[in-house]
Amino acid sequence: MSSLNRITLRGAARRSGRSRATVSSAPRGPDTFLSATRRERALSELADGKIVDVLVVGGGATGAGVALDAASRGLSVALLERRDLANGTSRFSSKLAHGGLRYLTKLDFALAWECARERAILADRTAPHLVRALPQLTPVYGRFPPPAAAGRELGFRLGDAMRALAGTSRRRLPSARRVSAAEARLWAPALAEPGLRGAILSWDGQLEDDARLVVALARTAAACGALICTYCEALELHAGGARAVEVLTGEALEVRARHLVNATGVWAGRLVGGLRLRPSRGAHLIVEAGALGHPRAAVNVQVPGHFGRYCFMIPRPDGYVLVGVTDTPHEAPVVTEAPAVEPSDERFLRETVSLALGQPLAGREVIGRFAGLRPLLEPPTAGEQPAETADLSRRHAVLEDPTSGVITVVGGKLTTYRRMAQDVVDRLAARRHVRAGGCVTDRLPLVGAPTPGVARPRNIPERLWRRFGTEAAEIVARADDRPELLAPLVPGVPVLAVELLAAVEREGALCPDDVLDRRLRLDLVPAWREATRPALERFAGALALA
Repeated sequence: MSSLNRITLRGAARRSGRSRATVSSAPRGPDTFLSATRRERALSELADGKIVDVLVVGGGATGAGVALDAASRGLSVALLERRDLANGTSRFSSKLAHGGLRYLTKLDFALAWECARERAILADRTAPHLVRALPQLTPVYGRFPPPAAAGRELGFRLGDAMRALAGTSRRRLPSARRVSAAEARLWAPALAEPGLRGAILSWDGQLEDDARLVVALARTAAACGALICTYCEALELHAGGARAVEVLTGEALEVRARHLVNATGVWAGRLVGGLRLRPSRGAHLIVEAGALGHPRAAVNVQVPGHFGRYCFMIPRPDGYVLVGVTDTPHEAPVVTEAPAVEPSDERFLRETVSLALGQPLAGREVIGRFAGLRPLLEPPTAGEQPAETADLSRRHAVLEDPTSGVITVVGGKLTTYRRMAQDVVDRLAARRHVRAGGCVTDRLPLVGAPTPGVARPRNIPERLWRRFGTEAAEIVARADDRPELLAPLVPGVPVLAVELLAAVEREGALCPDDVLDRRLRLDLVPAWREATRPALERFAGALALA
């Protein structure tokens, strides 16, 4: 029996009272492919009046996670996304699968534990190819006040305890330890020497790419039977479904569904009333690794006057360093999926991380910028002077409209997308006449996930293994007669030409921007994007891109 059959038969087995089937491997093959033809077929089914059990609106990590959770329980699912997968907040995260250490400083043990557990599930079971261990330095300068030093030490010890309880081994994420000033500068050569007493070296999870995680979720949901409809905007939700429009043609359609889920993040208030959201802007800068001495570890720098709040410098595998992150209230109307990095955000980030650098980070060393909006829920007791967004809880909330029955999910973290999705579908499953199995996503591998102990084959480029996992061999095989496809698309840009084929054939890219910005992530470094676009246009005819 194929892995796909094991997945799709599980819901039926539970509804008939038979024992639970075991998920042993990731789905693979054409059933996982998202293509333009498959999208058109899905839209045609919906336009012809197909009734689905669950309609999910929103194609970010949360929406794709809900679609996967529901479909893997045996429910029929359709997902509508007004643009491309991961078009909004889910591609503008810090690209971490983190264990929630910062929440311990706020004594939010429940959220910290949730992050640690979800990190373990993501890194060890569902997407191990997309998660790697990230060493992190927290440097100590001058005389550190004993109470603060003791608190910091306790926090790392609690983080290690949660890591162990969540099932993540020390081999995967080593325990935190103190290092000397000399060793700290081996990990991060740009650290300022004067006054450096040492550092704490700890480990967390780093995502290869947030948008790739979303695509893997959507493809795995499709393998379980979900209809994935990008460029299809839900204009209005009602008790029987949604009024929508196919964005590329302008054609209106009525989508019929028994249950509705609003997973549109900071845009959730457009579809349901009564939401009190406080969008928070998380801005990041991208710096060439050479400007910071090619660090081997991330560096955490405490924001002055804010206990437990840090900015960071995180080395990325493609030769740059990610500097972040702000937590600024976003007061302007949310009109774009890609908000600008304000000059004040950039100044704050450069000034904060420069506190730990031998040479201040200069503006000319910034080669890219991006920001995302967190959909934080306004606490009901905020009053006239609401708390700073940095102080608002990162817990997610599952809210139900008493009139339409629409379930809205907001808040949360990228790391905890799976738990958010489970809570939503658990709420649906508790309704009358809903016949759904129990949640299996805590052990359901995503597309490309290798089985434990499987290492990268020698003939597979390391970049392709990081991004595609076990699918990399099939993608390399596409270049058997065209070896140039395994060469960089353009000199100096870490993208292989064969990745373009995968983006269109497997990953649902419908236009050049989908490829450049969401599949290849060249939007992060504008110079790379500009250099690559002509090469993509040469491929466009063969790839059937608009």
